[in-house]
This record gives sequence, C-alpha cells and structure tokens, in this order.
Amino acid sequence: MQAPDTRMIENRTFDEIAVGDRASLSRTVTQRDIELFALASGDVNPAHLDPAYAATDMFHEIIAQGLLEAGLISAVLGTELPGPGTIYLGQDLRFLHPVAIGDTITATLTVTEKRPGNGDVVLDCRCTNQGGEVVITGTAYVRAPARKVLRPRMELPDVQLNRHERLRALLARAAGQAPIPVAVVHPCSDNAIGAAVEAARAGLIEPILVGPRAKILAAAAAAKVDIGGCRLVDTPHSHAAADRAVALVRDGEAAMLMKGSLHTDELLHAVLAPDSGLRTGKRLSHVYLMDVPTYPKPLLITDAAVNISPDLEQKRDIVQNAVDLAHEMGIETPRVALLSAVETVNPAIRSTLDAAALCKMADRGQISGALVDGPLAFDNAVNPAAAAEKGIVSPVAGQADILLVPDLEAGNMLAKQLIFLAGADAAGVVLGARVPIILTSRADSERIRLASCAVAVLLARRHAAATIRAGEAVSP
Repeated sequence: MQAPDTRMIENRTFDEIAVGDRASLSRTVTQRDIELFALASGDVNPAHLDPAYAATDMFHEIIAQGLLEAGLISAVLGTELPGPGTIYLGQDLRFLHPVAIGDTITATLTVTEKRPGNGDVVLDCRCTNQGGEVVITGTAYVRAPARKVLRPRMELPDVQLNRHERLRALLARAAGQAPIPVAVVHPCSDNAIGAAVEAARAGLIEPILVGPRAKILAAAAAAKVDIGGCRLVDTPHSHAAADRAVALVRDGEAAMLMKGSLHTDELLHAVLAPDSGLRTGKRLSHVYLMDVPTYPKPLLITDAAVNISPDLEQKRDIVQNAVDLAHEMGIETPRVALLSAVETVNPAIRSTLDAAALCKMADRGQISGALVDGPLAFDNAVNPAAAAEKGIVSPVAGQADILLVPDLEAGNMLAKQLIFLAGADAAGVVLGARVPIILTSRADSERIRLASCAVAVLLARRHAAATIRAGEAVSP
C-alpha cells in the first residue's frame, strides 16, 4: 500500500465518512503559543502574558479553552476529519484537568453519528496529555463537505513576536526606588515635555524643567500633561537653559541631564565648557542599547549620535565607554566587534587599520574588561553561520555584544535600519561626562523613552554609590 503524500491535504466527504472513523493531532504547548493566541484574539488578560499566573487555574483554563478548543480540535476538523470544506456548527466541551506550558496534548476526534438530511456529522472529542490523562472531553458538530478537495498543503506563516523583554527587564531593574532628580533641558515641545512626564509617572525621575516658562507651559498644554508638581526653572532661551541645567548638576541639585527640544550639539557644548564641572577627561560618546527581536541578547551600538568621524584614540574611549555600560547591564565580559566592510586589514580602508590597532590596544590593556576583535563585517559580527562560512576563528565573531561603527553615518544608518526594518527598540544615552545624559527622539515610542531613562537612572545610581564608597574610604 502506497503511503499518503504528506505534501497534499485531502478531505473526506460526507459520503466517505463512516461512524467510527477517527483522526488525531498532537501539539506541545509553548509560551509562544500563549502570546500568539493573545495577539490573534486581542485578549490581554494577564493569564496569557504574565508569568505570575503560570500556576493558577485561570492560566490553565485559558490555555485549554483558547489553544485546544480554538486551535488543536479545530485543526483536526479542518485538516483531517472531515478536512477542507468543513463548516464548524458548534461544540460542547468539558475541561477536566489543567494544562501547562510544556504539556504535549493529543486531540482525538471520533465520528459518532451521521445525519444525512443536511450532511451534518457529530464527533466525540477527547484530548489527553503526555501522561495519558484526559484533559478535555466533549462533542463537536460540523457540516461535512459534499465535494472532494485535494490540494497542496499550505505552509504556516512565519510570525515574529517582538517581545522586547530585555527593555522590560531594564525598566524593572530601575523601578521601585526613589526617583532621580533630572534637569530636563528646554522641554518646549509636546514630545519633549511628554517624555519627562512619562518618566516621572513611571517613578524613574523627578524632572526639573529648565527653559522659557511660557514655552514650557504651552508645550505641556499641547501634550495635555500636568506639570503642576514639577519644579520649573525659567530661562530666556535654549542656550541659557543648557547652561543652567549644567549648573544644577554641578551644584548637586540634579543627578542627570535630559535633552529636550534643542539641538544635541547645543547641550553638549554646555557640558564640555571648561567651567561646567561635568568633564571627566573621557570622550563623550553615545551608546544605543538595542533590543533586536531576532538577536538572542542585548546589542550595543556606538557611536551613532555624537562623534562624527572619530580617530583612533577617540575610538578607544568610545569602546571603553560602551564596555563600562555593558558591565552595568550585567554583561561581565562583553564581546566587542570592530565593524568595517571587510574582515581583513586593508590599508585603503581606514576602519580596518583602526580595528587592528584597537585589538592590539586591548591586548596591551589600553581597553579593559572586554574581548575585542576586528575588523569584522556586520554579518560576521552577529551571525555564527556567516562567520563560519568565512572561516573566521574568533571569540567575538557571530556573538557580539557591542558593535563599534566606523563613523556616525554608518552607526546612524545601522541603528535606524534595525529600528524601522527589524522592529528593534533602542534606548540611548551619552556617556563620558560626570553624569549620564538622556537623548530621546521625536520618533521614539514611550517604551523607548522610558528605557533610555532607565539606563541613565541605573548609571546615576551606580555613580552615587561609588561616590559614597569613595567618601567612606577616605574618611578618618
């Protein structure tokens, strides 16, 4: 007897069906199933999405009813018995035993009655788990197809879930403590004032709004946010706002800076002024902490916002800033990929020469706390198969935590491609000053703006703790 062609799907018409016919399908329940069901149904019940519900009866009932009733049982009816062309009329089901993530459920449907008058079929439904326990029993009522269907099976769509769990974890780490006082510089647009208020509502920051009073009030009205509880420092224009905000940090009234609706250069000029009190001797640089759904871990990109065309020494500082941030994020020994267009040193391509020199600087301890390798092309930096195909033997290739880009243009394009084409979220912060500086964009979602604040809050708290430890160490 010839085996059935599994590439084809074939139904059984009403005339072909006999009482006693049966069909089965099995499926292992996963967290992804729960999330897809929630997405498809629009049901945001925490029983679907909150792990805290994983041990509750509600959780089990939702899985059983949603995935098994609407999923597995329907799949048997629609693809096996009777198959394509079946009209689902109704069902009576009883849920007898809880179902959890990891359980393998087998749904078996058996024909118990045929009704020739209208082509209806009654089927007994029984779902069992991997231990043989019956979890669902009941009856399904369908109208069987009258015409034969034989056609190729369709492939299931490839669905990518953008969970952004890493940014949520970041927010969870930063929340639950006293908010950090932040000088918000020139928040004179609805987007800028809204970002500050969102972070305040989340308990991350205590905003000090610095800028022209009338413009700030107008922006708050446009954004429909209440700033009655915020301190407002009136200044005549954005340049004065930057200077005044820096002074607030220098005087200990604020622990961070947050960019509002002024140009980044204007804010950083005030930070780098000789009398600002915020210079540390390090190079200022920007780091994107990327949450890329298709990448298995956080990915830091630097520098895509501050340094236009950094030289070798500046790149060393940029790398070290990112490494220090990675340590704060819990990455003990980050892997730094020095990006270029190729993975071999080419005297005609400056970024490959810089990469080779930076590797040697890391060997000599001029960059510490990380594994550094390059030059590496982007695919070889983040994809193990691409690195293996090129025969690259490296502790960094295919598993980078930090990407050093050749210049601002490359970094900006790379980051925005990941955001707009790969569904990535990107929290951004400027490092190298005495305090972290939060940079947000008009295109940022609320989640991204909050994540940027969370990164800066964690850094500010670490700096405060280090200052206290240093004071204790020198006290008599």
